[in-house]
Amino acid sequence: MRVKITLQCTETGDKNYITTKNKRTHPERLELKKYSPRLKRMTIHRETK
Repeated sequence: MRVKITLQCTETGDKNYITTKNKRTHPERLELKKYSPRLKRMTIHRETK
């Protein structure tokens, strides 16, 4: 039941990371602090469709 998701930076709009999540246990959108290479700092990345 794991699906691939793409994480998009909230500040630049770049799609930097690909990861997986279990849709059954976490139906809400994933939000993580990850490194943004363009800004050279940590930013919030959200799951995109």
